[in-house]
Amino acid sequence: MSAARSHIAPWPIVLLGIALAGCGGDVPEAAPGPAPSSKTSTGKPRIALVMKSLANEFFKTMADGAVKHQREHPDAYELIVNGIKDERDLSRQVALVDEMIAQGVGAIVIAPADSKALVSACKRAKDAGIVVVNVDNKLDDRVLADQGLAVPFVGPDNRAGARKAADYLAKRLKPGDQVGMLEGIRTAFNGQQRQLGFQDAMKAAGVTIVDSQTAQWEMDQANRIASTILGEHPQIKALLCCNDSMALGALAAVKSAGRSGEVLIIGYDGISAIRSAIQQGSVLATIEQHADQLAVYGIELALKLLKGESPPADTTTPVDLITAESLGSK
Repeated sequence: MSAARSHIAPWPIVLLGIALAGCGGDVPEAAPGPAPSSKTSTGKPRIALVMKSLANEFFKTMADGAVKHQREHPDAYELIVNGIKDERDLSRQVALVDEMIAQGVGAIVIAPADSKALVSACKRAKDAGIVVVNVDNKLDDRVLADQGLAVPFVGPDNRAGARKAADYLAKRLKPGDQVGMLEGIRTAFNGQQRQLGFQDAMKAAGVTIVDSQTAQWEMDQANRIASTILGEHPQIKALLCCNDSMALGALAAVKSAGRSGEVLIIGYDGISAIRSAIQQGSVLATIEQHADQLAVYGIELALKLLKGESPPADTTTPVDLITAESLGSK
């Protein structure tokens, strides 16, 4: 990870879609975009970052990292950042891709909300001569192949990351213990891989997953579902949550059930609220996948592709286990 530079350039960034609204301040709507051109009048390429829900701190951090990178490289490119209101708003994310195609950007770096539903939109972009780079959540290989599309992926090994967190949890459980799981969107590749990683660790430890339901990545849904799981399975020793937003919902459910300290919780993403909960001892662990750099990795690849370099094989980015010990709490 490169060291941050102290120089901050004048603001050259357009914020579209929901932009950063609801994530730390109001942002006015952008003026209508320029006439279609992959470059600005200064000759710099325009790169569009199409995010998932910017109401989720993880993706807000990704967007902030991209903005910081552009400020540090003001002569290299201009950046358009946009996102959707929540993880399930697939039609809006498709529409955002189409809007970027209409604006004629040079490249689109996309964290797709759904691994299958966004493939056709990405194909439209590629057919329009736009470079497309996939970050965070991998597009479905089979659908890509069906549409004759190749899109380089830059992101973490979610299965390995989830296995790290669940192996750490397993040390505090014993064979025969029961746990529950809160899944992400079931058509999202990263959610599928995290589920598999959790399952790998529990199987190896002889622990039984007695209930596994999707909470669609959302905190409120996770709260309701976790409350139901706790009521139906009073012997549960832990809740494995495929992202930190759902872990926060599970934490609230555990507190409401009067079972704080009895039901262990793990998450995935490393957002600040979960780090605080880990330091306080109310959440056991999460996985840091360096959100501030994920979009940057994609942007840097897009810049290389815009210069005519050949696309590389998929690039795996780091994942790290976050615990009370790693945070210096104990």
